[in-house]
Amino acid sequence: MNLGVLTLGCPKNLADMDNFAGIMKSQGHTIVDEIDETDLIIIDTCGFIEEAKKESIDEIFKAISAKKGKPGLKVVAVGCLVQRYFEEMKSDIPELDGLIGVTSPLTLARLIEKGELFYLQAPEGVYGYFNRRASGYSAYVKIGDGCNRNCAFCSIPLFKGPSASRSVESIKSETLSLVKKGVKEIVLVSQDNTQYGRDLDGDLDLGCLLRELNDLSGDFWIRVMYLHPDHVDLSLIDTMLELPKVVDYFDMPVQSGSDRILKAMGRTRNSSELGSIFNFIRAKAPHSVLRTTLMLGFPGETEETFRETMDFVKNVEFDRLGGFVYSREEGTDSFNKRRTTTTVRAKEMLELLLQEQDGISATRLSRYRGKVMKVLIEEAGQSYSIGRAFNSAPEIDGVVVLKGHVEEGLFTNVRITDTFEHDMEGVVLDELA
Repeated sequence: MNLGVLTLGCPKNLADMDNFAGIMKSQGHTIVDEIDETDLIIIDTCGFIEEAKKESIDEIFKAISAKKGKPGLKVVAVGCLVQRYFEEMKSDIPELDGLIGVTSPLTLARLIEKGELFYLQAPEGVYGYFNRRASGYSAYVKIGDGCNRNCAFCSIPLFKGPSASRSVESIKSETLSLVKKGVKEIVLVSQDNTQYGRDLDGDLDLGCLLRELNDLSGDFWIRVMYLHPDHVDLSLIDTMLELPKVVDYFDMPVQSGSDRILKAMGRTRNSSELGSIFNFIRAKAPHSVLRTTLMLGFPGETEETFRETMDFVKNVEFDRLGGFVYSREEGTDSFNKRRTTTTVRAKEMLELLLQEQDGISATRLSRYRGKVMKVLIEEAGQSYSIGRAFNSAPEIDGVVVLKGHVEEGLFTNVRITDTFEHDMEGVVLDELA
């Protein structure tokens, strides 16, 4: 069977579908990119916020429209949006040939092979390792799924269920397989990596997992994403800083810099406590990269709380920052709370915040001018090549642009010649990193 795979949403979905694709290829199926070669399209959906849900629905209807020119084509929607709205989608989009909720890659593969295309059970977010395709030099590895937190704005526990961790051996097996296939960066993802291991037998936590992965053979980076700032402790920070393969990059989505908003969101640490954590990291390792995500327009947001968030960002001076506007999601604690700012104003706030951050990011990056950095080359052209240093996560951060052709898939020593808000330019030195 020729399969088309479209993955929407977060890196956890990418990890799932790369595993699914690897399993299907091992069973003799072919993963294709062109719709005219496809027998069945799998669309892995996102159900987190309104914008993501709309994108999923739009892509579903695009795929359905392709059926007009290709009789026999089947379109199956899977994942988070389906888990959340299974009955509604079954009723409202009868053109779909299948709906499968949140399952493991192996379960999804078995369902597809059996032709059991309508399936809804309790979410199955973790799995053992069987096979996986490697589609680049960086790969997301999912270490768990689900969430036990109760953030007032977040719908994820509604369709992902409680936090569950993959076994250490399963994660190690997947990591080793990827490294043998040429992957140079393992990016650990889950809904909240600080929850890792707490549901497993033994005294396991994220620090234990990082030590195990660090001891694996091979030359590769380990990057940790999605650390809930309420549950990051100093011992975890120390562990991340002491392990040579773990890049000194701390991704902690604080969501707000206002104590009033943080409390209303159900977060436990206030802005001062959060600032102390970031200051600890900077004092211990000034070169470390701090990244966060902020939400604007949550119920209770005012011009004053926005200024508090802006002041927080200025004081911490994050290296990287992303943001989004609050989405009112049914089933969450904030659903019935009154909005105190319009969506239009929230978007304006976000734009102002990102403009401020551009200046901060440019200043932070300027420290690297003239420095030699280890860069992973990911794209080799004739006139220029593109890579990333430790201070940039794939897809969401900037890149290093190099003149000329440089071999892909290698760590290379680069002297940084210029920096901007998000990207850097450099020249390759003679020696490999």
